[in-house]
Amino acid sequence: MRHDGFTVELHSAAPPDAVFGAFADPAVRRRWFRMPGREVSYDHDFTVNGGENASSVFTVEGAAPERLAYASRYLDIVSGSRIVYTYTARVDGEVRWASLVTVELRPDADGTHLRWTEQAAFLTPSSRPEHDLPHLRGATRLRLNGLAAALRPDGDR
Repeated sequence: MRHDGFTVELHSAAPPDAVFGAFADPAVRRRWFRMPGREVSYDHDFTVNGGENASSVFTVEGAAPERLAYASRYLDIVSGSRIVYTYTARVDGEVRWASLVTVELRPDADGTHLRWTEQAAFLTPSSRPEHDLPHLRGATRLRLNGLAAALRPDGDR
């Protein structure tokens, strides 16, 4: 097992309440929170002790399909300013990593500064364990790029 962490930051022209709403509103969240592959299921309860469950089947040519699953639980929600949650990521039924995530939202002169801090415990390394953290950080950046697009006036529809 290996522990690691990272922080990713994002600036949005949207106010903190709108950025917070993009986490809380299931319709908006579905525009930016996506799992790769064919989606099988999705459920979201944005309350303390609620959580999110999503699964998909990811297929790459020349390889067996992977069953992906994500399950989270919200630990702390402060409207407009903070979200703290844990989640596990499974591949073919095996927990690959578990994480603690803190999302902080701060107003600034032009909108919102978002700071995403994630602490991960990699329980089952991939075949290239040196890529596990960069992969997770990159996937988080892609999700936050999707969040930014969902917050634009055209809404990335």
